[in-house]
Amino acid sequence: MPSQRRLPHIYPADRWLFLTWHLHGSLPSSHFPPARKVSDGEAFAWVDRYLDGAHAGPVYLRREAIATVVIEALFRGQELEHYRLGAFVIMANHVHLLLLPPVSPSRLLKALKGVTAREANRLLHRMGEPFWQRESYDHWVRDDTEWNKIAGYIERNPVKAGLVLRIEDYPWSSANPRWRPSVQTNPSVHTSVNAARTSACATEEVCSTSSKSTCATSDTRILA
Repeated sequence: MPSQRRLPHIYPADRWLFLTWHLHGSLPSSHFPPARKVSDGEAFAWVDRYLDGAHAGPVYLRREAIATVVIEALFRGQELEHYRLGAFVIMANHVHLLLLPPVSPSRLLKALKGVTAREANRLLHRMGEPFWQRESYDHWVRDDTEWNKIAGYIERNPVKAGLVLRIEDYPWSSANPRWRPSVQTNPSVHTSVNAARTSACATEEVCSTSSKSTCATSDTRILA
């Protein structure tokens, strides 16, 4: 996403966080917004429009196995109570999500990106290569009204990109009925982590034999 100076990474306690990160190489430097000439929100919209088009660079997240790795890691983090998980979407080359972290989000995101990168690279037979772009976009949610607005933005992303007609038809989104019971749909209500485990690990259509073994991996290996 945009350069480091756009991301102060100041973390107030007990606030929901809107996070976006993308695949390494999916955003050429020539497509960064002009520094100091647009606001943070405008810069985000600029970059997100480009990523939605998937015009160039890797699109590994289109692969079911890779998207499943990311979703399983998201739900495992919620199960371990590393955060509460709200709306999310896994696009071809980037991820949007809402979460409420009780610990440092920078440490949490490093672990989340690290474990998914290792497993995705293993599946792609490209060990040791960068998978995610190092930088990410973050925004602290001011109130419930903004939370609902951002959740809608996240879940409408596949429709806006022309991938589906209805938000619930996209398989790698919290709007899909497979995942809906497992995420926060209200910023003030707590969702059972057991529901998340059921959707991520016990759903037959998603978890093949190999991915079930990933689900069963010890907590420390999934998110250290």
